[in-house]
Amino acid sequence: MHLLDPINFSFPLLATATEAADSSMVVAAVLLSLVVVYLASKVGGELSNQVGLPPVLGELVGGVVVGISVFHLLVFPEGGTDSSNSLIMSFLQITAGLTPEATPAVFAAQSEVISVLAELGVIILLFEIGLESNLKDLMAVGIQATVVAIVGVVVPFAAGTVGLMTLFGIAAVPAIFAGAALTATSIGITSKVLSELGRLNSKEGQIILGAAVIDDVLGIIVLAVVASLAKDGVVDVSKVIYLIISATGFILGAILLGNIFNKSFVAIADKLKTRGGLVIPAFIFAFAMAYLAAVIHLEAILGAFAAGLVLEETDKRKELQRQVCPIADMLVPIFFVTVGAKTDLGVLNPAIPDNREGLIMATFLIIVAILGKVITGLSVFGQPEINRLAIGVGMIPRGEVGLVFAGVGAASGALSKPLGAAIIMMVILTTFLAPPLLRFVFPDPKTGDSVSDQLILDGSSGTSLVIESSQSRVPASNDSGNLEVTPESSDIANLWEWGIGNGEWEETCSIILPHPPHLPIMQWKLLFLNFRPV
Repeated sequence: MHLLDPINFSFPLLATATEAADSSMVVAAVLLSLVVVYLASKVGGELSNQVGLPPVLGELVGGVVVGISVFHLLVFPEGGTDSSNSLIMSFLQITAGLTPEATPAVFAAQSEVISVLAELGVIILLFEIGLESNLKDLMAVGIQATVVAIVGVVVPFAAGTVGLMTLFGIAAVPAIFAGAALTATSIGITSKVLSELGRLNSKEGQIILGAAVIDDVLGIIVLAVVASLAKDGVVDVSKVIYLIISATGFILGAILLGNIFNKSFVAIADKLKTRGGLVIPAFIFAFAMAYLAAVIHLEAILGAFAAGLVLEETDKRKELQRQVCPIADMLVPIFFVTVGAKTDLGVLNPAIPDNREGLIMATFLIIVAILGKVITGLSVFGQPEINRLAIGVGMIPRGEVGLVFAGVGAASGALSKPLGAAIIMMVILTTFLAPPLLRFVFPDPKTGDSVSDQLILDGSSGTSLVIESSQSRVPASNDSGNLEVTPESSDIANLWEWGIGNGEWEETCSIILPHPPHLPIMQWKLLFLNFRPV
């Protein structure tokens, strides 16, 4: 029993950050904070979705609105604010009898709880990203996508870091952090727009998506290294080399572990009969990997991402993705709203002379963020007719990955208010600009018989899947082992139900109609199709 003595089992556990805090008031403050967070994330996400932008951007803007920049509903002490600036604390004083003397302690405890939930949210976000990152697809993207990804990481990172240090006199660690934030690419935003344009399967689309996936992996490694440097506040070359080797080795080790761990995980999950038999063991593994990464002086999110990569290789991956989604829906918005709430856009107000340097800094980061990715198209070789400008533009949006950099940087204390706000503005603007720019650089696809047939390779077996336009409505497997899908334009529902009912493909595949239904010849694309002959 003596082993348990050092552990404090008081309730609530996180409220022990300050002994004077009334636990009931802390719970009330946290509940009100979560009401604000979820309301901001949902309203912002829905409005963003209505205008064709990713919901995560709306969650960020919703956080800005309820945070220190506008309504002061969700504020945090690390931003230099106190309990008197929090409308939630004022509301508790009016409605729940919170005394002015106890308010600072409750405010500190409430802020700590929300911050911890936000950290947990980003860990689950990276675990989910790992679950969706297919290693086989990653290795199959080819040398073109790899070169584009490397150029898209090195050029913005070097230009941003050197520019901030030489032009603005920013110290090495925050400049490196800002430069690292420029390396990210949001695969979700780009893939959505390419899908709408019917370009997802084009040469340009495949290079963009492959490079974006590699960018994510390289970016997370860079983030782990930079965040570790921020803890010391100095740049030590030997430590940088150690961290790069450690982070890369950690990812590669996780991949090798996956080949051994996959079958064991499935066997364990199959033997568990109680509720949560799959998702709970998965989170045990994810949190253990996150802890291991933290122990070796990397970031916990790197361990969670590696755990996702490992479990993506299992036979239970699709079921696991579905079970993780509602948990992510609860916790990930807390992270994005918190990042927005902590961002003080007031420091970029041009009317105040002292803020103009921060505004210039934001302009510089936006220019580097755009040009640093656009030039990646020039690195494509051996394909004279390819649309290099489209490839570069497709790499521009930062999205949720850029927000992870901003959030981790703010939490580490490495970023000043102006620099942190400048990074947020860069993420918002590049995410806003990418969809219209992609539509501009990609001309309207031609229609006709010459492009009515599409050849798609099955990601797991390499089976050729031929999709044609004709009057037949039932898919059939021909003698060569290919799948011919020939639906009428009006029979999409019948085709879908037939495929699900007969086990021809899994329900997670998507059918996309890229052209208006009035066209005489339809182009059907079945993306990410997992065909299983019966």
